[in-house]
Amino acid sequence: MENRFLNWTCLTLIVIGAINWGLVGFFQFDLIAAIFGGMSSWGSRIVYSLIGLAGLYSLSFFRVFDRDRRRSTS
Repeated sequence: MENRFLNWTCLTLIVIGAINWGLVGFFQFDLIAAIFGGMSSWGSRIVYSLIGLAGLYSLSFFRVFDRDRRRSTS
């Protein structure tokens, strides 16, 4: 069970971040800032930081995808 909880948590945070960026791009509305009281509030900064860390952690998924691809071609 290799970090299943961590993987799902990171994936959830990445999806939240993607939805937020979509809202910013399409409607100029930052949902996280609206929920937590502005971009510079502690709550928003924590959520933005967690999303950023989740994005960095998700880079390790490329290693898993590459490993699976190599197994399927050999």
